[in-house]
Amino acid sequence: MSLVIRGAGIAGLVTAHELVSRGFSVEVHERADAVGQGASHYAGGMLAPYCEREAAPEQVLQLGLQGLKWWRKTLPSEVVNKGTLVLAQPRDMAELSRFAARTRAYEWVDAEAIATLEPALAGRFQKGLFFADEAHLDPRRVMRRLHETLEKHGAVFRLSYDDVMAPPPPECTGDGTLGHTGSCIVDCTGAAAIGTIDGLRGVRGEMLYLHTPDITLSRPIRLLHPRHPLYVVPRGDGLFMLGATMIEAADSGPITVRSLMELLNMAYAVHPAFGEARVTETGAGIRPALPDNIPRIFETPEGLAVAGMHRHGFLLAPAMAQEVADRLERRHTSVERKIA
Repeated sequence: MSLVIRGAGIAGLVTAHELVSRGFSVEVHERADAVGQGASHYAGGMLAPYCEREAAPEQVLQLGLQGLKWWRKTLPSEVVNKGTLVLAQPRDMAELSRFAARTRAYEWVDAEAIATLEPALAGRFQKGLFFADEAHLDPRRVMRRLHETLEKHGAVFRLSYDDVMAPPPPECTGDGTLGHTGSCIVDCTGAAAIGTIDGLRGVRGEMLYLHTPDITLSRPIRLLHPRHPLYVVPRGDGLFMLGATMIEAADSGPITVRSLMELLNMAYAVHPAFGEARVTETGAGIRPALPDNIPRIFETPEGLAVAGMHRHGFLLAPAMAQEVADRLERRHTSVERKIA
């Protein structure tokens, strides 16, 4: 069976990989001139199902654990298995306790343990939570790897390609069997689907990259705050990605001054050396989200749509891709039985 996947962000790439690994022939159509644009380009890449459980339902944790397993199996060399360290300043200790009460699979760590995990933070924090089973990856690097792997296995990429009105593959328009199963086009266009799927909205996320040779971190650091939480994700060679903003707006314009100041102030609270870091990049992306912030797969006239990744794109894309592949395999088997 030949399939078209619309969108070459993380949802589209992971879905394509899962389908190709199960023997499907895949074309990926992308309006941009490169893979991994949109919200995926600005992602943190934290594979942190337990931390995400703090602000999400149990379903996100379970799907996230499935996703973490998929990444470790599929691209083990790209996954950094160093866990997550969650910290708070002394005046925000209540935030740390609240965070702990809403999740699990952590251990409380004191100042000595924090210094052992992250020597650069020695003496700066007295208490924290360490989630040893979590991991992280570099989103841009991983999407390039997926692109290369898919092309090597025969997937066709059509970039700068507006296929909104393009006809589906031949299998969908033949004798009416496959066409009526709606199994030919999988929409993974993310925020571009807002307005076509009921309840799908945009949530703006902002980020920046800092470079400094004066700090070395091994794992994502989450600094809690009642109004301005922050995560810092090391990218290696003195480069760090900072983010955390979630704004109910479908505005993909440049980062705002307010958000920039908040992120930089919190970075300075993690370590004063960030005050001398160079800002190498800023950006904002629109995350597609459903009312309950849990992604779903929808039946469409053309096939299926993966929608509502919210802030969990890299974490939950594998579970969504596996469900898409399971559905299409069942349909393909059903059609073969009818033909036989």
